[in-house]
Amino acid sequence: MTLGAAQAGVEVLYAVERCRVAAETYRKNFPEIPMFVGDIRKLQAVPPPPKDQRTIVFGGPPCQGFSTSNQRTRNLLNPANWMFAEFIRVAQMWNPDWIVIENVKGILETLKGFFVHAMEDELMTLGYQTSTMTLNASDYGVPQRRARTFVVGSKDGKDLSLRPVMNGGEVTVGEAIDDLPVLEPGASVDELPYRCEATSDFARQLREGRESVTGNLVTNNSREVLRRYPYVPPGGNWKDIPVHLMKNYRNVSNCHTGIYKRLRSSEPSVVIGNFRKNMLIHPTQHRGLSVREAARIQ
Repeated sequence: MTLGAAQAGVEVLYAVERCRVAAETYRKNFPEIPMFVGDIRKLQAVPPPPKDQRTIVFGGPPCQGFSTSNQRTRNLLNPANWMFAEFIRVAQMWNPDWIVIENVKGILETLKGFFVHAMEDELMTLGYQTSTMTLNASDYGVPQRRARTFVVGSKDGKDLSLRPVMNGGEVTVGEAIDDLPVLEPGASVDELPYRCEATSDFARQLREGRESVTGNLVTNNSREVLRRYPYVPPGGNWKDIPVHLMKNYRNVSNCHTGIYKRLRSSEPSVVIGNFRKNMLIHPTQHRGLSVREAARIQ
């Protein structure tokens, strides 16, 4: 979100991140931005907002409790589901012109939208006009169908309705990764030359003129897993694998649809979550995605 804000012309003045590993990555990308690393509930002060400038507070409260893949803690008892209140508390310190809260689409379905309505009510109490919308990353040039819900508050009373701006249509998985090296399962050489010239504007933009690429690292799967890959066609998943090759699963019929999902070169990817845990399969090679391929798609 910081990168997107910066590309949109927003000067980011302060950041909050609880996870120390994520904070380390953030600092590497944005070393000039001061950051509070810790539980937001312990944050008692933030830098004063600049005078005579429009201000915005944006971010994403914890989403795990709203995910449709989580049926155990999608309820009022999960304390993480109430962390949006801390977000709004920090916003009150600043009294910004705009507030943007991002979360998974499942928040709309959790308890019939209870938490979204609570966010909207809190913002309206503070004098914000609210707009709630679900946007898909593939409509904005990302090679991945990733829907996210945004609750936007405007002190100016603006009702915001965003529409996708498509410049040349969706970016496909093939356009995103076809120029990357051909790899084997267990590939462990980080930096390699590109396989070919950039095959799309998307790839060309991310290459930034470099002749080689890092992140060519692939999970070293067991022989049992490698035997399964060839059975899965583009767009297929674990259902295409013969049952006798899936005997280590206690209940094969209960597998998530993303398990052993082979991506299609001709369309955007399914959601990239923990791509190693999901065992997403390369469109044409019998292996999981490399770190770089997952990063390109993300």
